[in-house]
Amino acid sequence: MSPKVRNILIGLAGLLLLAVLIYQIPAVKSRLDWRLEVLRIYTKNVINPIGPVPTALPVTPKPSTPTAATTNTAVAQLQPTVTPTATFAPLPAQASITSPPYEKQTPNNCGPATLSMTLHLYGWEGSQKDISDLIKPVTGDRNVNPEELRYYVRTQAGWLNLEYRVGGNIETIKRLLAANYPVIVESVTALNPADALGPTDDLWAAHYLLITAYDDSKQEFTIQDTYHGPDLTISYSQLEQDWKPFNNLYLVIYFPQFEDEVKTLLGSNWDPDLNRQQALSSAQAVTATSSADAYDWFNLGSDLVYFERYDEAALAYDKAREIGLPLRMFRYQFGPFLAYFHSGRNDDLLSLTNYARGVTDMSEETWLWYGFGLYRQGDYDGALKAWQKAEAINPKFYEDQARKAMQLVQ
Repeated sequence: MSPKVRNILIGLAGLLLLAVLIYQIPAVKSRLDWRLEVLRIYTKNVINPIGPVPTALPVTPKPSTPTAATTNTAVAQLQPTVTPTATFAPLPAQASITSPPYEKQTPNNCGPATLSMTLHLYGWEGSQKDISDLIKPVTGDRNVNPEELRYYVRTQAGWLNLEYRVGGNIETIKRLLAANYPVIVESVTALNPADALGPTDDLWAAHYLLITAYDDSKQEFTIQDTYHGPDLTISYSQLEQDWKPFNNLYLVIYFPQFEDEVKTLLGSNWDPDLNRQQALSSAQAVTATSSADAYDWFNLGSDLVYFERYDEAALAYDKAREIGLPLRMFRYQFGPFLAYFHSGRNDDLLSLTNYARGVTDMSEETWLWYGFGLYRQGDYDGALKAWQKAEAINPKFYEDQARKAMQLVQ
């Protein structure tokens, strides 16, 4: 071997060793693994493209299904635990909260990153990693639910409390900001093409935003966006549009000693049941019109699930699927799985969880309900494997729901 060839080989070996060492750096490894995962999924979907959300299977009406009049009467009997505030003081034209140190999210980590920035406003000194290590220890886990964010605050930042509600509006956000409470909302974002699942990807995804200011003269909010950047602005109208697919969900963090103030700011929405009742009434009114879209019907289904009106909820979700939903919808919201399971529509449950697994393989919630569908079908081995997969994705999933499910077949 000539000295020149030997030197080239030694140089290549050195470069390979350097690449291996650089790959061991956690930040580099995380980003490279994520890019390799995106490439793997993209390639898979080139070969077997993701189709549209499947429509519902034919349904035979159940004679025993409660009538709408009966269930509406039951809901209407709910009474507030706090006195609703009839009127609120006029709000200032602008209000702002000092922006926290910006935290760029790591892959699939907008929930922990947004919560981290918010907690910094209350004296917390951790990072998104501290949060994700507890509530989503596997990087590939694509979603964090508001229940998980609340769990983290209540167990790891016990000097604070977190509440979330649905059916929010622009005035509610402004009222909280004017009282110096930052607001987190779950809304839609457009993904970068580099994050596409495949050539037919609609690039639609859920995203948490931290809202820190508003300005009526410009009709816009200031947001901290862990995906796109700090101190960005979004118009009131755009936020309303992006917020709707998630039932206008909002989260507020506060010191427990100020709970009475938060109750006053939220009025009747402080009571979770009344909050849902109001959201349900609004959804019913909208879906009674010809202008209702898929998100209106989906939100109606989710509000009906809250009140365990599963047969009605399933029909609302059917309508949303018929109109058309984005392919990632079931990465973030799982009401249809509950509705189809509890209404006895197991074929629809399996059809939808199969589709959701094809879009997002790393979803503990999907694997859990897919397992229940298999279990009801009599495939106990398949159910056990599905629940084991759910536990592997998130060992702390809903206080070990997957482990409890596995006890059914062990």
